[in-house]
Amino acid sequence: MDDESHSDGPRCGADAMQTVGEMRDAAIAIDDAGVIVDVGPEKSIVDLADANTQFIDAEGGFVGPGLVDPHTHLVHGGSREKELPLRLAGASYLDILQAGGGILSTVRETSAYSEEALFAQAKTSLARMQRFGVTTVEAKTGYSSSLAVELKQLRVAQRLAEWAGIEIVHTAMPAHAVPKALPRGRDAYIEELLAMLPDLQAAGAEFADVFVEDGVFSVDEGRQILQAAKRLGMKVKIHADEMVPIGGAQLAAELGATSADHLLASTDEGLFALAEAGVMAVCLPGTSFYLQKPAARARFMLDEAQLGVAIASDYNPGTCPSENFGLTMSLALLTLKMTPEEVFVAATRNAACALGRGDVAGIIRSGRPADIVIYAAANPEYVLTHFGVSHVRQVLVKGRPVL
Repeated sequence: MDDESHSDGPRCGADAMQTVGEMRDAAIAIDDAGVIVDVGPEKSIVDLADANTQFIDAEGGFVGPGLVDPHTHLVHGGSREKELPLRLAGASYLDILQAGGGILSTVRETSAYSEEALFAQAKTSLARMQRFGVTTVEAKTGYSSSLAVELKQLRVAQRLAEWAGIEIVHTAMPAHAVPKALPRGRDAYIEELLAMLPDLQAAGAEFADVFVEDGVFSVDEGRQILQAAKRLGMKVKIHADEMVPIGGAQLAAELGATSADHLLASTDEGLFALAEAGVMAVCLPGTSFYLQKPAARARFMLDEAQLGVAIASDYNPGTCPSENFGLTMSLALLTLKMTPEEVFVAATRNAACALGRGDVAGIIRSGRPADIVIYAAANPEYVLTHFGVSHVRQVLVKGRPVL
């Protein structure tokens, strides 16, 4: 996937996202450092080979960039399948949260888990993600009751990157849920969160994120936290308008966020504001599917607002407990009503831009790391419509086979 302009930016709007840079009977040359040397017609690339060249045959399948998952809660303790009876009985996400479940129950488990236990659980999840073709992934903190637990999650995510040899983008999200008891009051709690940010930034968190939502953090609180993060040099993302349109999208636009994520309830005004500010819209179709909520209005985003749209798994223990990014892509086709071309752009080039990685990930291009997926299918349409299974034959990370 490439284009003549060699731009690293996102594709915005329906027309632009239809362009995937297809090339038939092609080959890719990769050097010993795992960098793409050339992409072109098979014969011209094969002519570059010498006696030491190793060949990988796609066997009639198609080849694409490594997938980029720009929104996950990879590091956490435990699971939340016991919430299912409450959901089936009609309890909402916010009902469960306000009863001390949801994120708050994962906070308790994550706090109780040792660093080694967290690493072991997250390593299993990351290996699953890789098997579905993910070669770049974001990992948030946020299941915490203290700075110590936030830093523990961050250390685990950093160890995972070293273990897997892939790019993990680190996001600090101490403002993920509000404890039921606030002995010193809400203002003091916000000050505690603000005090965590310098240590998290110093420990390697590149982004800050806040769950701006009715019953969680207000727009004013989100603004206060994210402005403090920006003053530290951090980039910002926002969980925006997932349940109620309280202005999360508008806040993301105001702050020049890299992305606004969820957007299930965003207004037309909010989506147009994102487009004008150049903020990436990240849709999470697995979450709306799992919660049985109406999907984000991706067609409006693409056709009317002309937004750059990315998709992400939102892998987490409670509202999207699946590491299957192939399923995420199929749900984008089936519930977001995106075309196959739009889905693949949203999962590669645009997803990379939603992490500030448009210059290194999401496109097969000379000079870039050879993060590549070989599919056991002749075309993207088959991969997306034959859903629920993996069509990935092989995954290369920096030219190294990992599957």
